[in-house]
Amino acid sequence: MGSPPDTSKTTKLERYNSYLRRMSSAKLLAASSKVLFRATLLATVLLIILLTLHYPFSLSYISIFSYSSPSPHRSLLSSFSDSFGPAWDRDVRRSATPRRDAGLSVLVTGAAGFVGSHCSLALKKRGDGVVGLDNFNSYYDPALKRSRQALLTRHAILIVEGDINDSSLLTRLFATYPFTHVLQLAAQAGVRYAAKNPHSYVASNVAGLVSLFEVAAKSADPQPAIVWASSSSVYGLNEKSPFSESDPTDHPASLYAATKKAGEAIAHTYNHIYGLSFTALRFFTVYGPMGRPDMAYFFFTKAILAGKPITVFRIPGGKDVARDFTYIDDVVKGCLGALDTAEKSTGTPGGGPKTGPAQLRVYNLGNTTPVPVVKLVSILEKLLGVRAKKNVVTMPSNGDVPFTHANIRLAARDFGYQPTTDLSTGLQKFVKWYVHYYGIKLKAEAGGGQMAAA
Repeated sequence: MGSPPDTSKTTKLERYNSYLRRMSSAKLLAASSKVLFRATLLATVLLIILLTLHYPFSLSYISIFSYSSPSPHRSLLSSFSDSFGPAWDRDVRRSATPRRDAGLSVLVTGAAGFVGSHCSLALKKRGDGVVGLDNFNSYYDPALKRSRQALLTRHAILIVEGDINDSSLLTRLFATYPFTHVLQLAAQAGVRYAAKNPHSYVASNVAGLVSLFEVAAKSADPQPAIVWASSSSVYGLNEKSPFSESDPTDHPASLYAATKKAGEAIAHTYNHIYGLSFTALRFFTVYGPMGRPDMAYFFFTKAILAGKPITVFRIPGGKDVARDFTYIDDVVKGCLGALDTAEKSTGTPGGGPKTGPAQLRVYNLGNTTPVPVVKLVSILEKLLGVRAKKNVVTMPSNGDVPFTHANIRLAARDFGYQPTTDLSTGLQKFVKWYVHYYGIKLKAEAGGGQMAAA
């Protein structure tokens, strides 16, 4: 029987060839990684350059954390959410520093919103320091919010893009400048939208409020006085008229109203435990130029000009739905009056014990004169020169209430709140802004002196 063949040399050769193949693969992988790294670095640099050219403020301003739907470009910016630096600090301080003696320094949340933008402008024009915060969500057209932002920018008001749920951003803002006041207007608005996106109301109106109060109580030094937007919706199914601040608010008719009611209870808790100074303002159907497209007067105007039908609700039994429509300039005066009379918080920065009871107030900001919605439509018809196509239906059980009517005695007594703009005058100013903003030309009707869409 012969000897077995010697395979040692063959085995060694195969091991050597395998080694060479592994080395080649490793070198190829390393080379590929270097190419990929360089390509990624180049793309990042180009992206930074493009964004720097496109946005009026440096990228270090941007911090993103939102429970709401993002704006179209938000995904491009999210990687810069923690970019703070000397330029960001400098611009926050510049915008927050008052230009008048004893001026306020106010952090306005929801600053690109309807009420927020008007209040920010009013504060800045009288010499107060203002920094805005807004997440630019897409509840309604973000382009309108960007237009408001551009207006604020022209008046040297910095708007930080971020969310009140972002505690790290809030902490950094308070560390950068000792704000004396917060005007908390950031919220998820709208009664009917709650049926589509209920979680957004809890995220913004409850969780967001807690986030802000936590930072104000435990991180801000000094603790700011807080004025914030509640709503006339908290009166819910109350049948007493007019609505007074002492009326029960235990029967909200919508999730939106319930979150605002919860906010008032949360504010009471932080006032009691941490000595934060709070003023809640219950707004009554605010309207005017640069308003919210989801409000009836706004989308009625759009539909009437487009020749489309509008739905007008009536209460079961045939009565008209009525609202205490309040013009934006009157509401702004109320907000500034509340800020001016807000007392300092009494808590210890860091969340320590309070030195004494802190101010806790609630006020109605309304116009005191409920107007049927059918009259609002009639006024718009005259201003636009177009007859509305109306579908009159019974109000469904979707959270809306049949009427609102504000008793403003307390606000008048404590900071001189007194509305001066009637609905006809206010709508005339709104329509003038609307046709200008959307580039609509109105023409005079023959013989009537009214105006119609061209």
